[in-house]
Amino acid sequence: MHRRRLLGALVPLLAVAGCGFRLRGVPDFAFDSLHIAAPAGSGLARELQRTLEGAGSPLRITRDTGAQPGAQATLDLLAEQRERVVVGQNVAGQVRELQLRLRIRFRLRRADGTEWIPETELLQQRDISYTETAALSKEAEEALLFRNMQTDLVQQLTRRLAAIKP
Repeated sequence: MHRRRLLGALVPLLAVAGCGFRLRGVPDFAFDSLHIAAPAGSGLARELQRTLEGAGSPLRITRDTGAQPGAQATLDLLAEQRERVVVGQNVAGQVRELQLRLRIRFRLRRADGTEWIPETELLQQRDISYTETAALSKEAEEALLFRNMQTDLVQQLTRRLAAIKP
């Protein structure tokens, strides 16, 4: 009876181990230092810097323009655009549904100027219902959705940076 229980507990572990499942570990970057070239007020650049610094890798990150020549790679955040588009109205012409979009354009360059990642655009979008009677709460929901989209884009960007091979 004891062996059956032990075998019953080991079978799921073997199945998970056999399928290639592995927890996401510390990202391994092809460069030791990264300069993030972005506008001073960029929330995405701040979150990207915090995420990369908190990842546990030995990567050094700078945003100061004076430190750029010493960096092995430069991430240029070319554009960060928030959009709010009306996608649904009622018969009276009142807005009932919005689509929120967060679009970024970036590129990654080596210290000598050659591109590791050419100019690339990433887009996140979310749909949100809207009603005039709850405009204040919908504004807070909108801010939360933009923050979530920003976090998703930072995660995508981090995975792309980790996928670079020297």
